Parts: sequence; C-alpha cells; structure tokens
Amino acid sequence: MSVAAFTYRARPSTVVFGRGARSRVAEWIDRIGARRALVLSTPQQEADARALAGGIGGRATGVFAGAAMHTPVAVTQQAMEVVRSAGADCVVSLGGGSTTGLGKAIALRTDLPQIVVPTTYAGSEATDILGETDGGRKTTIRDEKVRPEVVIYDPDLTLGLPVAMSVTSGLNAIAHAAEGLYAPDRNPVTSLMALEGMRALREGLPRLVAAPRDPDARSDALYGAWLCGTVLGSVAMALHHKLCHVLGGSFDTPHAETHAILLPHTVHFNEKAVPELLRPAAALFGGSAGGGLWDFAGSLGAPLALRDLGLTEADLDRAAQIATKNPYENPRAFDATSIRALLQAAWEGSRPKD
Repeated sequence: MSVAAFTYRARPSTVVFGRGARSRVAEWIDRIGARRALVLSTPQQEADARALAGGIGGRATGVFAGAAMHTPVAVTQQAMEVVRSAGADCVVSLGGGSTTGLGKAIALRTDLPQIVVPTTYAGSEATDILGETDGGRKTTIRDEKVRPEVVIYDPDLTLGLPVAMSVTSGLNAIAHAAEGLYAPDRNPVTSLMALEGMRALREGLPRLVAAPRDPDARSDALYGAWLCGTVLGSVAMALHHKLCHVLGGSFDTPHAETHAILLPHTVHFNEKAVPELLRPAAALFGGSAGGGLWDFAGSLGAPLALRDLGLTEADLDRAAQIATKNPYENPRAFDATSIRALLQAAWEGSRPKD
C-alpha cells in the first residue's frame, strides 16, 4: 500500500475523560494558573452552572447564564461586561455548543483561557472554530485563540440529556467526521479518528435511545463526539457545514436538528463525486453512505425534514442563493440550482437514492 503525502499537526489541548471528571474542574483552574473563573451556561442550565461554581468555591467569580444558540454578538457583549466587572482570568463553559461558543467569543476578544465541560455531543469544544451571528448572518472564523485549553468530559453529565437532543447532537457530531473523510487536508490520523468516532456513535446512540441512563452507552457516545469534534478542529469543512451555517444564521433553525436533517443529503451529494472516500462510512451504516445515514437517523427517531423546522419552500430559494454567494472548496462542484435541489429533498425528508 502506498500512502499519499500529508501534513498532520497535533492540537495543543488537554482532554480529561471519565465518569466523575467534573470534580476536577478546580484542579484544572489551578493547573492553568487561573484564580478567578467565570462560569458560563445557557438560562436552562443556570442551576447546574451555579452548582458547579459552588463546587469550585472561591475560584468562582460569578455565573453568566445568558449563552444562546448561534452565539449572537449582542449576548457576547453582555458577557464581556460581566467578565470585566468580575475581573475574571478564565472562563468555565458548562453545556453544549451555545455555551462553548460564548466562551470562545470571549477568548477571541480577551485571550482568556477556557475550560469546557460539555453536556452534549456537539464537539465544538475540540475545535478552533467560532461561528457568530449578527444582523441575521452567521460568520465563521478559525483562530487558535478560541481553541479551549482544557476539556473535561464527564459522561455522567449527559445522563439527563433528553433522548431527542442526544440523537440530534450525536448526528451533528457524525457530520463532522463525515466531512473529515473527504476534506482536502485530511490525513491518516484524522481519517482514523473520523471512522472510530462514527463507529462509537453508531454503537452508542441506539443503546442510549433504548436506555437513556446507561452510563456505558453515554460514555461511548461522548467518546465518539470527542473524536468527531477533533476531526472538525483539524481539517477543512465543506458543503454540509456551509449549509447548516446558512440555515442557522439566516433562518434561525436549531443547530443540531439542522445538522441531523441535512447530513444524509450533503453526504449523498458529495458521495457522487468521491465514493471511494465515503465507502468506509457506507460500510458502517449500510447501503450508500447517504442512504445509510438517513436510515440510521430514522431508526433513532431523528427529524428528517426541514419543513418540520418551520422553513418554507420560498426560504429554500433564498438559502440556495446565500450558500452560493461566496465560493468555497467542496469535493463536488455546485451551483444555486443543485443546492436548491438538495435543499428540496431535505425539506421533504425524502431518502437519498442509493
């Protein structure tokens, strides 16, 4: 076997994984040399954030529980006022992608170190990517300043994650890995991580649907999400993530559900151009990669149609125009017409044809 030339860069983050690992937050605040941690969360997780702040004692300088989906700039500005008034020298982000995004937005503006304690399978805690929304548009940057220094994965924190959210969050993670398989800057290490992450989620998600408080199933899913997030943070993303950012930023669709619905269709679209790169994913899920992922999502009770998120067919016309306004790299060439057809299939919720 010949190995194609590649470049691999190891990413400088510390990962702490294991049941009960949340008890080590105070230890890691000390180890990064911080003294005054601002704990971040969404309004829905404020009680958990305050419990975490209580657990780290005098190291906590307060709680900001205003994190919101798609990281609105206005919310970041509010959080920045709290950062300054509290004299915080690090942030501890407890939650999913919304809270992690807020921590990253603060780090971009202040270079404060971040400790992330994920409670979903979003995977953004493993990346140098920040998406912010302002004026109805979502913009995305990559900057090492926003990559968290420490990520503490405690599967027990996901035991209460509702099944529907667990499923869509897990499919969101699988999307990171799927695009990593055909990324132009992929390498043997990221490809191995992508397939192992997909495998772990392929095994863990059905088990947690059947038994939501099964700690082993939750551990498998969280492990898979970490691997898939690491892939997202290591290589370039393409059509799938672009479309999700368009729909989320311009139409305020829910992040994980949008990823879950689009995933089979974007993979199917690119599978036509690079079937050999997606063949391992097809083997994991059965049939073609796109069709297999649609079947897998349906078996988990995941949403399958964009129309169920409140989008109209007129919205699809606008989304296709926005998505093709700025060219970007993708394995298969596309235009507004082909993107509009992809979105129509996702809007209807039809199965991609093998």
